[in-house]
Amino acid sequence: MEKKIQNFLNSDLLNKYLVGDLSLEESKEVEHFISTYPEAAQAYEKLQDNLEIIAKAGAVDAPDYILGDILKSLEAKDNTKIIPLATKRKTPWYSIAASAAAILFAATSFMLYQQNIELNSENNVVVDEIFDLRSDIENNNSKLDELSRELMKLNNPDSRKYVINGNERAKNLKTVAYINPIEKTSMIDVITLPQLPKEQQYQIWAELQDRMVNLGILDESDRKLKQIPYMEDALALSIKIGTKGDNTNENNTEVAEISLKER
Repeated sequence: MEKKIQNFLNSDLLNKYLVGDLSLEESKEVEHFISTYPEAAQAYEKLQDNLEIIAKAGAVDAPDYILGDILKSLEAKDNTKIIPLATKRKTPWYSIAASAAAILFAATSFMLYQQNIELNSENNVVVDEIFDLRSDIENNNSKLDELSRELMKLNNPDSRKYVINGNERAKNLKTVAYINPIEKTSMIDVITLPQLPKEQQYQIWAELQDRMVNLGILDESDRKLKQIPYMEDALALSIKIGTKGDNTNENNTEVAEISLKER
């Protein structure tokens, strides 16, 4: 039984269940494991917590006005007008009828021509909007796939989570690093960064045995899970305040640090 639950936890079923990518039978199987085995329930709760971290980039919804525009554009307008003719007593009735018919034909032809041009233009707009809608759907599907992949990375049992809190100089600073020494990947999630003067910036550094390595800039406006370079023999991660354009470690002020040694 222990092997059965272990095989289930090592599979991708929980990830797919969370993002709605399972059949009805597979979903029932996952729900059975969650309700029966505490280990499965605990893993599912962990997945939900991780999903809240990486689901910051909002899905782009299709504009509400598109459906209305499509329906509206398909309604043909009948703007045909009949031009009344003033009759003269001395003009024969058949001349009046012929003139009226000719004018009515010309007016109708012109109106139909105008309507045809307008309808073609509206159809082109509808086609463009349909293509835009398809593009939005494809983008949303792509984001869903990316979200599923990021979720799998966070839930990987080889991934290690490091919460980096600020010191007295930046009490409200908080970030979370996820490091997988097996796949050699590193990611960091910016939770909060205190505001800095315009000429300063936050930098993340890796401490090696004999040197410090700059891993990039942290920006509070870019609050999402992002990749950072993986350092094989890093002893610690630190966040420092430095001057923009200066990537050296000489004049930086350290505001947070966490050890990466075995805990």
